[in-house]
Amino acid sequence: MQRMRVWFFALTTFAVVACTAGGVSPQPYTPTPTHAPTATPSPTATLVATPRVYGYEVVAVYPHDPEAFTQGLVYAEGRLFESTGLWGRSSLREVDLETGAVLRRFDLAPELFGEGLALVGDRLIQLTWQNRVGFVYDRDTFAQLGEWTYDTEGWGLTFDGQHLIMSDGTSVLRFLDPERFVVVRTVQVRDGERPVDQLNELEYIEGEVWANVWQTDWIVRIDPRDGRVVGWVDLSGLLSAADRQQPVDVLNGIAYDAKAKRVFVTGKLWPKLFEIRLRPK
Repeated sequence: MQRMRVWFFALTTFAVVACTAGGVSPQPYTPTPTHAPTATPSPTATLVATPRVYGYEVVAVYPHDPEAFTQGLVYAEGRLFESTGLWGRSSLREVDLETGAVLRRFDLAPELFGEGLALVGDRLIQLTWQNRVGFVYDRDTFAQLGEWTYDTEGWGLTFDGQHLIMSDGTSVLRFLDPERFVVVRTVQVRDGERPVDQLNELEYIEGEVWANVWQTDWIVRIDPRDGRVVGWVDLSGLLSAADRQQPVDVLNGIAYDAKAKRVFVTGKLWPKLFEIRLRPK
């Protein structure tokens, strides 16, 4: 997700104003590995493994629309879907992976700020930020099939095959019934005893929830059963200095090709989308 970004362009110069609900940007979460126990545990104590930290290697680079303020990214059956944000610029898209061309597009009303995206069967589910309304679309036509409301902000969304999983910028993940859109349970995401907040775009990958941590170059890997952090992915340096010459925003957007085991990542207003492979640090 993203707090509101208002872009003013004048000839070849630009200025960026970043706003948050309280007027002050929250301090981004800085991952620090959980320390190993210093005392001998009791016989009944449960040892929690230290989350592993990963770097990355770039497998492939694809074009990405630099006007797309990426909020949600989904890859399924050879098709790439994207939700974009900003007031007056939010949309739902189907995108050609190889060329970055927009194959199909549905523009949201100007008062709506698009957010996370998930695919449930043949339905695309899209969140909005502060509007607190979600939309249901036909995957193939983008015809709107319905809408639903929720009580929090909407940031990230994914589907684990049974439940929609939703983030709202806090350390809490909400699990929703994908038919009735009611919350059936919640978990708090923790690295050891430390809550991890600013959870943004989500993707369900091989039994884990991966989440962008807003305003950072980190992805956190979460055990959805209890919210425990099982790994961190450091994507610093992914977008080159040359690519940052144009207006860009933060890392955001994770998609998984379950059939070919490929991971795709991008960012808001990034001109490129990357296929990456993790490597332990």
